[in-house]
Amino acid sequence: MAQPDLNLLITLDVLLEEGSVTRAGQRLALSPSAMSRALARLRRATGDPLLVRAGRGLVPTPRALELRDRVRGVVQEAREVLRPAARPDLATVDRAFALRASDGFVEQFGPALVAAVGAQAPGVRLWFLRKADKDTAPLREGSVDLETGVIEDAPPPDVLNAPLFTDRFIAVVRPEHPLAEGPLTTARYAAARHVHVSRRGLVDGLVDEALRPTGHHRHVVAAVDGFGVALALVRAADLVATVPARHTAAMRQGMAALELPFRAPEVTVSLLWHARLDTDPVHRWLRARVIDVCRAG
Repeated sequence: MAQPDLNLLITLDVLLEEGSVTRAGQRLALSPSAMSRALARLRRATGDPLLVRAGRGLVPTPRALELRDRVRGVVQEAREVLRPAARPDLATVDRAFALRASDGFVEQFGPALVAAVGAQAPGVRLWFLRKADKDTAPLREGSVDLETGVIEDAPPPDVLNAPLFTDRFIAVVRPEHPLAEGPLTTARYAAARHVHVSRRGLVDGLVDEALRPTGHHRHVVAAVDGFGVALALVRAADLVATVPARHTAAMRQGMAALELPFRAPEVTVSLLWHARLDTDPVHRWLRARVIDVCRAG
């Protein structure tokens, strides 16, 4: 079955409003002959003459009068569908968003983000998920709306991103640790007992790569998969955790933070989302709040 030409609805709407082939053609930028052909197609499609001559003008048939309001409503609704989304009324938005973040992100930035979101959109709820891997499948599948992390390899073209902040690594010990007293040298740092943070276990990371040119190697005695767990161990024992400063600021309160005696590695933490949500007005607003909070914190 042949599909109807929906463009004819716009033509019919203008014809019924103007009651004149000439004036309708002028509004639609069609020549009189093209407009006449369009009217002929409308007559075939509806099985009705629609407009008939009465003296020097045209008058609508009963069928045309019946269709006029319905056609106007359909055309207006179609225009609304094809118009860019209106700016949302944040006070009435009722949505939940899942944000998957690396260890420490929620502790550091979560309170300010929840407050900023609640101040403008009290009906928006945030579901914070701990990031256990770098797989972007949850963004594609829609189980995650936003994600933060360090981009090591170029993401797929359908995953978009924006930088949030740059973080540098520092050494953290409990106040009673020997390294908390006196100058921290590379030799003292390397000889201490270290907790290594890695989701892949006991393998070298950015800190080890930065340390290597000095000729020293860390004495790693434990490996964990998150900054929070590493800092918990450090609070209870004479261990050293080398962690990103901004990411862990809230988790390491009361502990001694030491500048590394060699060039500290830096990482850029980014915000990631799927392309299908890029133009969603509420998602765009939420992304802006995350960026504001992270760059201000």
